[in-house]
Amino acid sequence: MLKYQIVIDDLRLAIKNGTYPAYSQLPSVNKLCEQYNVSKITINKALGELEAQGLISRRRGSGSFVKKVETSTTAADANDTSGQMTGFLAEHQARGESVQTVVYDFSVVRPPHHVAEELDVDDDSFTYHVCRVRCANEKPRVIEYIYMPIDVVTDLKLKNVQNSIYAFIEKDLGLKIASAHRIIRAVMPSAEERKRLNVPEGEPLLEVEQVGYLDDGRPFEYSVSRHVSDYEFHSISTK
Repeated sequence: MLKYQIVIDDLRLAIKNGTYPAYSQLPSVNKLCEQYNVSKITINKALGELEAQGLISRRRGSGSFVKKVETSTTAADANDTSGQMTGFLAEHQARGESVQTVVYDFSVVRPPHHVAEELDVDDDSFTYHVCRVRCANEKPRVIEYIYMPIDVVTDLKLKNVQNSIYAFIEKDLGLKIASAHRIIRAVMPSAEERKRLNVPEGEPLLEVEQVGYLDDGRPFEYSVSRHVSDYEFHSISTK
């Protein structure tokens, strides 16, 4: 593993376990260089990545500070084992809706470079790739494109992809899903997405790009979900 990735993983874990709580200041660049026995270039690269992930803010002349990350929640979150992240299945079953899944791809691939960077893996490593459409009461609601490192999410099966991947991760693998960094934007669907989601031409989708993290700081998921336009996103900020 590259040196800057080691620094990223260690600092990310320290932030998530409360060693560096929200609004606290990280050690100076010089102190981090001494702590990890690396150059300023390496430390600055690691801090830049943590800033891009939304975990810290860097202030010129003042240093780096831990951010209070907002977490999304819905009515289903109270019963969700992740505490902060609710999957499609749990969310819609909590509303009394039936859920259907159509899997278009489930394979093992080498991830694109930008995905490998988000998952903190090498370009020549292997990840699961999933493309699936999730339906509620037989109506297509979202198309998902998912990458997960096979050495983190081990032994994933088609039956898990057809149901709840999050439940498999927590109940079968015994891992704890902790948080996610999300970017939300409006996008126009491709012709194939319009067909799979049954949306008219010219209607935008709500895209949620997400990197999910375990409680030990490891990224376990990179996903892009494109929701039909009446999808609602709820966010609550907590101290």
